[in-house]
Amino acid sequence: MSKESFRHWVDDTVNGLLSYWGNVKCYVCNCGLSVSGLQHIGRLRGEVILTNTVKEELQRRGHEAKHFLVLYTQDQWKGKESQIEVFSDREFAKSLVGRRLVDVPDPQDCHGSWVEHFWEPFGKYLDEFAVDVNVISTTELYKRDEVKSLVKEVFLRPDEIRGLINKYRGRKPYPDGWIPFEPLCNNCKVIGGHRILRFDLSSYTVEYECGNCGERGWSNIEDGKLNWRVEWAALWVALGVNFEPYGKDHATPGGSRDSCVEIVQKFFGKRPPYGMPYEWVALAYGGKEIGDMGSSDFMGITPEDWLLVAEPEVLRYLCLKNKPMRRMVIDPTKVPDYSDIYDHAERVFYGFEEVEQEKERFEIIRSYELSQLKPPPEEMPVQLKYGHAVTLVQVLPKDTPLQSAIKRLKSTGLVRKDQLSSLDIKRIENRLKKAKNWVIKYAPENLRIQILDHVPPEIKKSLSDEQKTALKAISRLLLSKKFTEEELEQELYRIAKEESGLGSRAFFKTIYLVLLGKEQGPRLAPFLLLLEREWLISRLEEVAE
Repeated sequence: MSKESFRHWVDDTVNGLLSYWGNVKCYVCNCGLSVSGLQHIGRLRGEVILTNTVKEELQRRGHEAKHFLVLYTQDQWKGKESQIEVFSDREFAKSLVGRRLVDVPDPQDCHGSWVEHFWEPFGKYLDEFAVDVNVISTTELYKRDEVKSLVKEVFLRPDEIRGLINKYRGRKPYPDGWIPFEPLCNNCKVIGGHRILRFDLSSYTVEYECGNCGERGWSNIEDGKLNWRVEWAALWVALGVNFEPYGKDHATPGGSRDSCVEIVQKFFGKRPPYGMPYEWVALAYGGKEIGDMGSSDFMGITPEDWLLVAEPEVLRYLCLKNKPMRRMVIDPTKVPDYSDIYDHAERVFYGFEEVEQEKERFEIIRSYELSQLKPPPEEMPVQLKYGHAVTLVQVLPKDTPLQSAIKRLKSTGLVRKDQLSSLDIKRIENRLKKAKNWVIKYAPENLRIQILDHVPPEIKKSLSDEQKTALKAISRLLLSKKFTEEELEQELYRIAKEESGLGSRAFFKTIYLVLLGKEQGPRLAPFLLLLEREWLISRLEEVAE
């Protein structure tokens, strides 16, 4: 099937971008975020993965392209209750309200500032999710000549810019004389809420009266910031932005992005970037949705949290398979399911699994292609199903060498390749490590496995003749030959229905009871296969006596 038959949303976006701009020497793809608190994986969706994938596709088509990620570090620290709570001294925290984010100290005294503390755990993992992201802060940008020249324009034409902004202010227009700039108070270090008295562009300073402490003085303009609407438009111009996705909160007709589009067109005389709205990413635990991930609310999981339990390509695939305006919900307890979705896409990509609907097949293959940060190997590497890895890391003796784990997988038929490549081995090792972390951090009780060293007498006494007959039947079955997972599953259901007289639910509960001491556990067929065969047969025979 040709790519022309269907088009992925990324391809549509790139086509629209190229049509909008025509021939450009270098396409600048940009996104921005405020380091107001926890940098969660929801911010990877638009600011990193979507933007970077468009940049990468432009490059694949032979165009020069860059990806900028702007950190809004000049923004005010709002001092929300959730932000204040991360400090040990609440009163000290309250005294910081109104400062620039870059001026707020690290609440745990392990970094130079609030921004460094909350950015570093996110920024150091960027390369795991994207390629060549150029990170720059607004604190740096306001020192650049190209931004300074735009700020000067705002000071020189205040009536014009105020009129544009007031179109979007409804019943709360800014008064005559207002300049859309927020100086930094030299005394209390609060930014914004001050009255501008005069300015001197030759020395690049502004005289202000502080709305917080009452101080009157002169402040360097590069230490302040433009009103957020003007700032957004000015950064488009300064960076030469051609493409920028934006959160759904900016996408309302007549809303914030529309106002910035008008400012960049009518005030700065430039063309706005080609845009794309995207939905938020919500957080859930155990199937219960909590709400949208939020930075200043400190709700979400971090890139490090994700990488402990899953590969970055799994998250990339989820972001790219879902259209940008489709809401995503990430539940850490469902990481095995997300990994299965990705593994299915890999099998479809390599032709090992079919998808009946052609459009869906195309979208799966294209999304898988786009989710790869490196060219995929020519042959499909070995897959270790996440659920199998979850079971294996719990049933093998602790500190089991990797080769012993691989030997167990081969003996059960869960890995069917005789000679494993270095990539195969690395993938198996990686999946086992992530599954072990997932069990520790997120696994629900029914997937936590602790094999009984011995079966308690009370369990033995509780078994009926039918249950003992069922256990003997399984023992005979396992002695007869080696099974694949599919074959064993079929045989277990057959025994439950035809030989035990228990029915499948009671039959499965019996097996879990004599192995785990509880009536539920992981999927039974792969669980039994991953146990040592001789030990399993011995346990079943012992209990069935």
